[in-house]
Amino acid sequence: MSVEHDPLVEARKQLKQSIEILGLGDEIYQVLAVPDRVLQVKIPLKMDDGSVKVFIGWRSQHNGALGPYKGGVRYHPDVTMNEVIALSMWMTWKNSLAGLPYGGGKGGIRVDPHRLSKSELERLSRAYFEAISDIVGVDQDIPAPDVYTDPQVMTWYFDQFSRVKRGQYFGVVTGKPLEVGGLYTRIIATGYGTAIAAREVAKKLFGSVEGRTVAVQGYGNAGYYAAKFLHEMGAIIVAVSDSRGGIYNSKGLNPDEVKAIKNKTGTVLNYPAEKKITNEELLELDVDILVPAAIENVITEENADRIKAKAVVEAANGPTTPEAEEILTKAGIVVVPDILANAGGVIMSHIEWVNNRMGGWITEEEAQRRLEYKMVTNFNKVWDYWESKLDKEKYNMRAAAYAIAVDRVVAAMRLRGWI
Repeated sequence: MSVEHDPLVEARKQLKQSIEILGLGDEIYQVLAVPDRVLQVKIPLKMDDGSVKVFIGWRSQHNGALGPYKGGVRYHPDVTMNEVIALSMWMTWKNSLAGLPYGGGKGGIRVDPHRLSKSELERLSRAYFEAISDIVGVDQDIPAPDVYTDPQVMTWYFDQFSRVKRGQYFGVVTGKPLEVGGLYTRIIATGYGTAIAAREVAKKLFGSVEGRTVAVQGYGNAGYYAAKFLHEMGAIIVAVSDSRGGIYNSKGLNPDEVKAIKNKTGTVLNYPAEKKITNEELLELDVDILVPAAIENVITEENADRIKAKAVVEAANGPTTPEAEEILTKAGIVVVPDILANAGGVIMSHIEWVNNRMGGWITEEEAQRRLEYKMVTNFNKVWDYWESKLDKEKYNMRAAAYAIAVDRVVAAMRLRGWI
Protein backbone atom coordinates (compact mmCIF):
# COMPACT_ATOMS: atom_id res chain seq x y z
CA MET A 1 0.00 0.00 0.00
CA SER A 2 1.25 3.44 -0.86
CA VAL A 3 0.53 5.19 2.44
CA GLU A 4 3.31 4.77 5.01
CA HIS A 5 2.43 4.82 8.70
CA ASP A 6 4.71 5.28 11.69
CA PRO A 7 3.40 2.90 14.40
CA LEU A 8 4.61 5.24 17.14
CA VAL A 9 2.56 8.11 15.71
CA GLU A 10 -0.48 5.83 15.65
CA ALA A 11 0.13 4.62 19.22
CA ARG A 12 0.40 8.18 20.50
CA LYS A 13 -2.85 9.17 18.77
CA GLN A 14 -4.61 6.33 20.57
CA LEU A 15 -3.07 7.38 23.88
CA LYS A 16 -4.14 10.99 23.41
CA GLN A 17 -7.75 9.95 22.85
CA SER A 18 -7.69 7.94 26.08
CA ILE A 19 -6.26 10.89 27.99
CA GLU A 20 -9.12 13.05 26.69
CA ILE A 21 -11.81 10.47 27.56
CA LEU A 22 -10.47 10.16 31.11
CA GLY A 23 -10.16 13.93 31.51
CA LEU A 24 -6.46 13.74 32.35
CA GLY A 25 -3.99 16.56 31.78
CA ASP A 26 -1.35 16.92 29.09
CA GLU A 27 1.37 16.18 31.63
CA ILE A 28 0.04 12.61 31.92
CA TYR A 29 0.18 12.27 28.14
CA GLN A 30 3.78 13.53 28.12
CA VAL A 31 4.79 10.96 30.74
CA LEU A 32 3.19 8.06 28.86
CA ALA A 33 4.06 9.09 25.29
CA VAL A 34 7.71 8.08 25.68
CA PRO A 35 9.21 4.85 27.05
CA ASP A 36 11.12 4.54 30.30
CA ARG A 37 14.16 3.41 28.30
CA VAL A 38 15.22 2.01 24.94
CA LEU A 39 18.40 -0.01 24.51
CA GLN A 40 19.92 -0.32 21.02
CA VAL A 41 22.53 -3.01 20.53
CA LYS A 42 24.95 -3.82 17.71
CA ILE A 43 25.42 -7.51 16.97
CA PRO A 44 28.45 -8.41 14.82
CA LEU A 45 27.66 -11.94 13.66
CA LYS A 46 30.19 -14.36 12.22
CA MET A 47 28.43 -16.16 9.39
CA ASP A 48 28.94 -19.80 8.46
CA ASP A 49 31.15 -18.78 5.50
CA GLY A 50 33.50 -16.83 7.79
CA SER A 51 32.25 -13.36 6.85
CA VAL A 52 30.91 -10.92 9.44
CA LYS A 53 27.58 -9.11 9.21
CA VAL A 54 26.31 -6.47 11.62
CA PHE A 55 22.71 -6.54 12.86
CA ILE A 56 20.91 -3.94 14.97
CA GLY A 57 18.53 -4.83 17.78
CA TRP A 58 16.41 -2.99 20.33
CA ARG A 59 14.61 -3.55 23.61
CA SER A 60 12.04 -0.95 24.63
CA GLN A 61 10.66 -0.74 28.16
CA HIS A 62 7.66 1.55 28.07
CA ASN A 63 6.17 1.67 31.57
CA GLY A 64 6.73 -0.45 34.68
CA ALA A 65 4.19 0.97 37.11
CA LEU A 66 2.24 -2.30 37.28
CA GLY A 67 5.22 -4.64 37.40
CA PRO A 68 8.11 -6.07 35.35
CA TYR A 69 8.15 -5.18 31.64
CA LYS A 70 6.62 -7.90 29.46
CA GLY A 71 6.50 -8.36 25.70
CA GLY A 72 7.86 -10.32 22.78
CA VAL A 73 10.89 -10.07 20.51
CA ARG A 74 10.46 -10.04 16.74
CA TYR A 75 12.93 -10.79 13.96
CA HIS A 76 12.03 -8.95 10.74
CA PRO A 77 13.98 -7.09 8.03
CA ASP A 78 11.75 -4.02 8.41
CA VAL A 79 11.87 -3.64 12.20
CA THR A 80 12.55 -0.05 13.34
CA MET A 81 13.15 1.51 16.72
CA ASN A 82 9.86 3.43 16.51
CA GLU A 83 7.98 0.22 15.79
CA VAL A 84 9.53 -1.46 18.84
CA ILE A 85 8.66 1.53 21.04
CA ALA A 86 5.07 1.56 19.78
CA LEU A 87 4.71 -2.15 20.39
CA SER A 88 6.05 -1.75 23.93
CA MET A 89 3.42 0.95 24.55
CA TRP A 90 0.68 -1.33 23.25
CA MET A 91 1.98 -4.05 25.60
CA THR A 92 1.57 -1.68 28.55
CA TRP A 93 -2.11 -1.28 27.71
CA LYS A 94 -2.60 -4.96 26.89
CA ASN A 95 -1.13 -6.11 30.21
CA SER A 96 -3.05 -3.47 32.13
CA LEU A 97 -6.35 -4.32 30.46
CA ALA A 98 -5.82 -8.02 31.19
CA GLY A 99 -5.28 -7.23 34.87
CA LEU A 100 -1.75 -8.65 34.84
CA PRO A 101 1.08 -7.48 37.15
CA TYR A 102 3.19 -6.39 34.18
CA GLY A 103 4.36 -3.26 32.43
CA GLY A 104 4.97 -3.09 28.69
CA GLY A 105 8.12 -4.11 26.83
CA LYS A 106 9.09 -5.17 23.31
CA GLY A 107 12.18 -6.16 21.40
CA GLY A 108 13.29 -6.59 17.83
CA ILE A 109 16.21 -7.33 15.54
CA ARG A 110 16.36 -6.00 11.99
CA VAL A 111 17.05 -9.31 10.22
CA ASP A 112 15.46 -11.72 7.78
CA PRO A 113 15.73 -14.95 9.79
CA HIS A 114 14.87 -17.02 6.72
CA ARG A 115 18.26 -16.08 5.27
CA LEU A 116 20.16 -17.46 8.26
CA SER A 117 21.18 -21.03 8.93
CA LYS A 118 20.07 -22.54 12.22
CA SER A 119 23.55 -22.10 13.69
CA GLU A 120 23.65 -18.45 12.57
CA LEU A 121 20.20 -17.90 14.09
CA GLU A 122 21.34 -19.41 17.36
CA ARG A 123 24.47 -17.26 17.52
CA LEU A 124 22.44 -14.14 16.71
CA SER A 125 19.84 -14.95 19.36
CA ARG A 126 22.40 -15.67 22.07
CA ALA A 127 24.38 -12.52 21.23
CA TYR A 128 21.25 -10.34 21.32
CA PHE A 129 20.08 -11.66 24.67
CA GLU A 130 23.50 -11.35 26.22
CA ALA A 131 23.64 -7.75 24.96
CA ILE A 132 20.37 -6.89 26.73
CA SER A 133 20.98 -9.13 29.77
CA ASP A 134 21.56 -6.20 32.12
CA ILE A 135 18.02 -4.88 31.64
CA VAL A 136 16.04 -8.16 31.57
CA GLY A 137 15.34 -10.61 34.37
CA VAL A 138 12.68 -12.66 36.14
CA ASP A 139 11.51 -9.62 38.12
CA GLN A 140 12.72 -6.98 35.66
CA ASP A 141 11.73 -7.68 32.06
CA ILE A 142 10.41 -10.97 30.67
CA PRO A 143 10.58 -11.39 26.86
CA ALA A 144 8.52 -13.86 24.83
CA PRO A 145 8.07 -14.99 21.19
CA ASP A 146 6.75 -12.63 18.53
CA VAL A 147 7.09 -12.43 14.74
CA TYR A 148 9.55 -15.07 13.49
CA THR A 149 10.70 -16.09 16.96
CA ASP A 150 9.57 -19.30 18.62
CA PRO A 151 10.08 -21.64 21.61
CA GLN A 152 13.54 -22.65 20.35
CA VAL A 153 14.67 -19.01 20.28
CA MET A 154 13.28 -18.57 23.80
CA THR A 155 15.32 -21.57 24.94
CA TRP A 156 18.50 -20.03 23.55
CA TYR A 157 17.60 -16.80 25.40
CA PHE A 158 16.96 -18.63 28.67
CA ASP A 159 20.14 -20.69 28.38
CA GLN A 160 22.34 -17.71 27.49
CA PHE A 161 20.94 -15.64 30.35
CA SER A 162 21.50 -18.55 32.74
CA ARG A 163 25.13 -18.80 31.56
CA VAL A 164 25.73 -15.07 31.95
CA LYS A 165 24.07 -14.85 35.37
CA ARG A 166 25.33 -18.27 36.56
CA GLY A 167 22.02 -19.79 37.62
CA GLN A 168 18.81 -21.40 36.36
CA TYR A 169 16.40 -18.60 35.47
CA PHE A 170 13.47 -20.40 33.82
CA GLY A 171 11.17 -17.42 34.36
CA VAL A 172 13.32 -14.93 32.40
CA VAL A 173 11.37 -15.70 29.22
CA THR A 174 8.02 -17.30 28.45
CA GLY A 175 6.82 -19.27 25.46
CA LYS A 176 9.42 -21.98 26.10
CA PRO A 177 9.19 -25.65 25.11
CA LEU A 178 7.58 -28.04 27.60
CA GLU A 179 10.94 -29.59 28.52
CA VAL A 180 12.30 -26.31 29.90
CA GLY A 181 9.32 -24.99 31.81
CA GLY A 182 6.87 -24.14 29.06
CA LEU A 183 3.19 -25.01 28.70
CA TYR A 184 1.49 -26.32 25.56
CA THR A 185 -1.36 -23.88 26.11
CA ARG A 186 1.11 -20.99 25.66
CA ILE A 187 1.74 -22.19 22.10
CA ILE A 188 -1.96 -22.03 21.19
CA ALA A 189 -2.83 -19.13 23.47
CA THR A 190 -2.82 -16.11 21.11
CA GLY A 191 -4.91 -17.85 18.48
CA TYR A 192 -7.18 -19.52 21.01
CA GLY A 193 -7.74 -16.22 22.80
CA THR A 194 -8.52 -14.51 19.48
CA ALA A 195 -11.07 -17.23 18.71
CA ILE A 196 -12.70 -16.67 22.10
CA ALA A 197 -12.86 -12.91 21.44
CA ALA A 198 -14.42 -13.59 18.03
CA ARG A 199 -16.92 -15.97 19.61
CA GLU A 200 -17.90 -13.39 22.21
CA VAL A 201 -18.40 -10.55 19.72
CA ALA A 202 -20.38 -12.92 17.51
CA LYS A 203 -22.70 -13.58 20.47
CA LYS A 204 -23.29 -9.83 20.79
CA LEU A 205 -23.83 -9.22 17.06
CA PHE A 206 -25.37 -12.44 15.77
CA GLY A 207 -26.37 -14.49 18.81
CA SER A 208 -23.76 -17.17 18.08
CA VAL A 209 -20.56 -17.81 16.14
CA GLU A 210 -21.93 -21.02 14.63
CA GLY A 211 -22.40 -20.78 10.88
CA ARG A 212 -20.72 -17.36 10.66
CA THR A 213 -18.19 -16.80 7.89
CA VAL A 214 -14.61 -15.90 8.78
CA ALA A 215 -11.56 -14.74 6.79
CA VAL A 216 -8.09 -14.92 8.37
CA GLN A 217 -5.20 -12.89 6.99
CA GLY A 218 -1.91 -14.45 8.08
CA TYR A 219 -1.42 -18.14 8.76
CA GLY A 220 1.35 -18.21 11.29
CA ASN A 221 0.80 -19.34 14.86
CA ALA A 222 -1.93 -16.84 15.74
CA GLY A 223 -3.81 -17.08 12.45
CA TYR A 224 -3.75 -20.86 12.30
CA TYR A 225 -4.95 -21.43 15.85
CA ALA A 226 -7.61 -18.72 15.54
CA ALA A 227 -8.92 -20.46 12.41
CA LYS A 228 -8.64 -23.92 14.00
CA PHE A 229 -10.58 -23.07 17.15
CA LEU A 230 -13.21 -20.97 15.35
CA HIS A 231 -13.73 -23.92 13.00
CA GLU A 232 -14.21 -26.18 16.04
CA MET A 233 -16.69 -23.64 17.46
CA GLY A 234 -18.81 -24.01 14.33
CA ALA A 235 -17.69 -20.99 12.28
CA ILE A 236 -17.04 -21.36 8.54
CA ILE A 237 -13.47 -20.42 7.58
CA VAL A 238 -13.91 -19.30 3.98
CA ALA A 239 -10.49 -17.72 3.38
CA VAL A 240 -6.95 -17.73 4.77
CA SER A 241 -3.67 -16.30 3.52
CA ASP A 242 0.05 -16.11 4.15
CA SER A 243 2.72 -13.73 2.86
CA ARG A 244 2.45 -15.18 -0.66
CA GLY A 245 -1.32 -14.83 -1.03
CA GLY A 246 -4.57 -16.47 -0.05
CA ILE A 247 -7.20 -19.06 -0.88
CA TYR A 248 -10.99 -18.89 -0.84
CA ASN A 249 -13.67 -21.56 -0.59
CA SER A 250 -17.30 -20.48 -0.12
CA LYS A 251 -18.19 -23.80 1.55
CA GLY A 252 -15.34 -23.48 4.03
CA LEU A 253 -11.76 -24.68 4.51
CA ASN A 254 -10.39 -27.20 6.98
CA PRO A 255 -7.72 -25.29 8.95
CA ASP A 256 -5.71 -28.41 9.83
CA GLU A 257 -5.60 -29.59 6.22
CA VAL A 258 -4.51 -26.12 5.09
CA LYS A 259 -1.80 -26.08 7.75
CA ALA A 260 -0.53 -29.47 6.61
CA ILE A 261 -0.19 -28.19 3.04
CA LYS A 262 1.57 -25.03 4.24
CA ASN A 263 3.99 -27.08 6.34
CA LYS A 264 4.72 -29.38 3.40
CA THR A 265 5.00 -26.81 0.58
CA GLY A 266 5.69 -23.52 2.36
CA THR A 267 2.44 -21.77 1.44
CA VAL A 268 -1.34 -22.09 1.72
CA LEU A 269 -1.60 -21.39 -2.02
CA ASN A 270 -1.03 -25.07 -2.81
CA TYR A 271 -4.22 -26.08 -1.02
CA PRO A 272 -6.99 -26.94 -3.53
CA ALA A 273 -9.67 -24.27 -3.19
CA GLU A 274 -12.23 -22.45 -5.35
CA LYS A 275 -9.82 -19.63 -6.14
CA LYS A 276 -6.63 -17.89 -5.19
CA ILE A 277 -6.86 -14.34 -3.84
CA THR A 278 -4.45 -11.62 -2.76
CA ASN A 279 -4.05 -10.48 0.83
CA GLU A 280 -5.77 -7.22 -0.13
CA GLU A 281 -8.73 -9.10 -1.62
CA LEU A 282 -9.06 -11.21 1.52
CA LEU A 283 -9.47 -8.11 3.66
CA GLU A 284 -12.36 -6.93 1.48
CA LEU A 285 -14.35 -10.18 1.39
CA ASP A 286 -18.03 -10.13 2.35
CA VAL A 287 -17.73 -12.12 5.57
CA ASP A 288 -19.14 -11.85 9.08
CA ILE A 289 -15.79 -11.78 10.87
CA LEU A 290 -12.38 -10.64 9.60
CA VAL A 291 -9.28 -11.68 11.55
CA PRO A 292 -6.12 -9.75 10.54
CA ALA A 293 -3.37 -11.95 11.97
CA ALA A 294 -0.30 -10.84 10.01
CA ILE A 295 1.35 -7.43 10.48
CA GLU A 296 0.39 -3.89 11.45
CA ASN A 297 -1.27 -1.25 9.25
CA VAL A 298 -3.03 -3.51 6.75
CA ILE A 299 -6.38 -1.74 7.15
CA THR A 300 -5.84 1.93 6.29
CA GLU A 301 -7.84 4.90 5.06
CA GLU A 302 -7.17 3.61 1.55
CA ASN A 303 -9.14 0.38 1.93
CA ALA A 304 -11.30 0.87 5.04
CA ASP A 305 -14.38 1.87 3.05
CA ARG A 306 -14.16 -1.47 1.21
CA ILE A 307 -14.17 -3.63 4.37
CA LYS A 308 -17.45 -5.59 4.41
CA ALA A 309 -17.03 -7.67 7.57
CA LYS A 310 -19.40 -6.95 10.45
CA ALA A 311 -16.60 -7.41 12.98
CA VAL A 312 -12.82 -7.12 12.80
CA VAL A 313 -11.02 -9.13 15.47
CA GLU A 314 -7.35 -8.11 15.66
CA ALA A 315 -5.03 -11.07 16.15
CA ALA A 316 -2.07 -8.99 14.89
CA ASN A 317 -0.66 -5.95 16.69
CA GLY A 318 -1.88 -2.65 15.21
CA PRO A 319 -3.42 -3.94 11.96
CA THR A 320 -5.90 -1.04 11.79
CA THR A 321 -4.78 2.59 11.60
CA PRO A 322 -6.70 5.22 13.62
CA GLU A 323 -7.88 6.89 10.39
CA ALA A 324 -9.18 3.57 9.10
CA GLU A 325 -10.89 2.78 12.37
CA GLU A 326 -12.81 6.05 12.21
CA ILE A 327 -14.17 4.96 8.85
CA LEU A 328 -15.06 1.50 10.19
CA THR A 329 -16.75 2.96 13.26
CA LYS A 330 -18.92 5.27 11.16
CA ALA A 331 -19.85 2.28 9.01
CA GLY A 332 -21.01 0.38 12.10
CA ILE A 333 -18.22 -2.21 11.93
CA VAL A 334 -17.13 -3.40 15.37
CA VAL A 335 -13.36 -3.66 15.87
CA VAL A 336 -12.26 -5.88 18.76
CA PRO A 337 -8.87 -4.24 19.40
CA ASP A 338 -5.56 -6.06 19.57
CA ILE A 339 -4.94 -5.27 23.22
CA LEU A 340 -8.09 -7.27 23.99
CA ALA A 341 -8.35 -9.81 21.16
CA ASN A 342 -4.77 -11.10 21.09
CA ALA A 343 -4.06 -10.91 24.83
CA GLY A 344 -4.26 -14.70 25.17
CA GLY A 345 -0.51 -14.99 24.62
CA VAL A 346 0.50 -12.70 27.44
CA ILE A 347 -2.19 -14.07 29.76
CA MET A 348 -0.71 -17.53 29.28
CA SER A 349 2.79 -16.08 29.61
CA HIS A 350 1.81 -14.88 33.07
CA ILE A 351 0.57 -18.36 33.98
CA GLU A 352 3.82 -19.89 32.68
CA TRP A 353 5.90 -17.30 34.58
CA VAL A 354 4.08 -18.02 37.84
CA ASN A 355 4.37 -21.75 37.16
CA ASN A 356 8.15 -21.39 36.73
CA ARG A 357 8.51 -19.38 39.92
CA MET A 358 6.52 -21.96 41.92
CA GLY A 359 8.29 -25.00 40.47
CA GLY A 360 5.30 -26.32 38.51
CA TRP A 361 1.74 -26.03 39.81
CA ILE A 362 -0.78 -26.19 37.00
CA THR A 363 -2.16 -28.69 34.49
CA GLU A 364 -2.74 -27.88 30.83
CA GLU A 365 -6.49 -28.26 31.33
CA GLU A 366 -6.49 -25.76 34.19
CA ALA A 367 -4.28 -23.35 32.21
CA GLN A 368 -6.67 -23.42 29.26
CA ARG A 369 -9.68 -22.95 31.55
CA ARG A 370 -8.04 -19.97 33.23
CA LEU A 371 -7.19 -18.46 29.84
CA GLU A 372 -10.77 -18.75 28.59
CA TYR A 373 -12.16 -17.29 31.82
CA LYS A 374 -9.79 -14.32 31.62
CA MET A 375 -10.57 -13.62 27.94
CA VAL A 376 -14.34 -13.75 28.46
CA THR A 377 -14.14 -11.58 31.59
CA ASN A 378 -11.98 -8.97 29.86
CA PHE A 379 -14.18 -8.92 26.77
CA ASN A 380 -17.32 -8.30 28.81
CA LYS A 381 -15.55 -5.65 30.90
CA VAL A 382 -14.68 -3.68 27.75
CA TRP A 383 -18.08 -4.19 26.10
CA ASP A 384 -19.92 -3.06 29.23
CA TYR A 385 -17.70 0.04 29.60
CA TRP A 386 -18.29 0.87 25.93
CA GLU A 387 -22.06 0.53 26.30
CA SER A 388 -22.47 2.23 29.68
CA LYS A 389 -19.84 4.99 29.78
CA LEU A 390 -19.15 6.05 26.19
CA ASP A 391 -21.12 7.42 23.28
CA LYS A 392 -21.13 4.41 20.92
CA GLU A 393 -21.74 6.68 17.95
CA LYS A 394 -18.50 8.55 18.69
CA TYR A 395 -16.26 5.98 20.36
CA ASN A 396 -15.44 2.36 19.59
CA MET A 397 -14.31 -0.68 21.58
CA ARG A 398 -10.67 0.37 21.33
CA ALA A 399 -11.47 3.66 23.06
CA ALA A 400 -13.14 1.73 25.87
CA ALA A 401 -10.28 -0.74 26.18
CA TYR A 402 -7.64 1.98 26.21
CA ALA A 403 -9.54 4.05 28.77
CA ILE A 404 -9.70 1.10 31.15
CA ALA A 405 -6.03 0.24 30.59
CA VAL A 406 -4.62 3.78 30.82
CA ASP A 407 -6.69 4.54 33.92
CA ARG A 408 -5.19 1.53 35.75
CA VAL A 409 -1.61 2.49 34.81
CA VAL A 410 -2.15 6.12 35.87
CA ALA A 411 -3.65 4.98 39.19
CA ALA A 412 -0.58 2.81 39.83
CA MET A 413 1.79 5.68 38.98
CA ARG A 414 -0.05 7.97 41.38
CA LEU A 415 0.01 5.42 44.18
CA ARG A 416 3.75 4.92 43.68
CA GLY A 417 4.36 8.68 43.72
CA TRP A 418 5.58 8.88 40.13
CA ILE A 419 3.15 11.66 39.19
